[in-house]
Amino acid sequence: MLEIRWHSRAGQGAVTGAKGLGSVVAETGKEVQAFAFYGSAKRGASMTAYNRIDDKKIINHEKYMVPDYVFILDPGLAFTDDFTANEKPETKYIITTHLQKNELINLIPALQGREDRVFILDCLKISQETIGRPIPNTPMLGAFMKISGMFELEYFKDAMKAVLKKLPQKVIDANMIAIERAFNEVN
Repeated sequence: MLEIRWHSRAGQGAVTGAKGLGSVVAETGKEVQAFAFYGSAKRGASMTAYNRIDDKKIINHEKYMVPDYVFILDPGLAFTDDFTANEKPETKYIITTHLQKNELINLIPALQGREDRVFILDCLKISQETIGRPIPNTPMLGAFMKISGMFELEYFKDAMKAVLKKLPQKVIDANMIAIERAFNEVN
């Protein structure tokens, strides 16, 4: 089973991103869960979202997980959340930051010793420059496609267009640019 934990602030699109990823994966016939845990759900409040993906029926419905991937959509949460909780020895971290990787690792002791499993990019900058709003969910998914190799980029973009079909075409197009930029910029 593949497990993903999203660390975000309400309003940054983590729930929508988790559900969007779930929709794309479900189209392949896999079993999927996408859910969130948050308190008052006020814009800016810290929250977590989750995905589980498996070939067989998923019977675990708890928020507890041992994630394969951890996404940090808000740079500040890398400093405040216990994002390494319940990690596996191979858990990978994709972190939104404007810092260089070595700077980030020096500032966050929890990342030390995990350098080869830490991937960075500035999802907020990408989303602001492409979509016009600081909603980093689709750039994070673009980075995830690169790191995980789950889907080819073009397949994923086409599948996400279907997920976003209720939005205006210019917003869909902007999200496709954001996904591709993130895919190319993550390191």
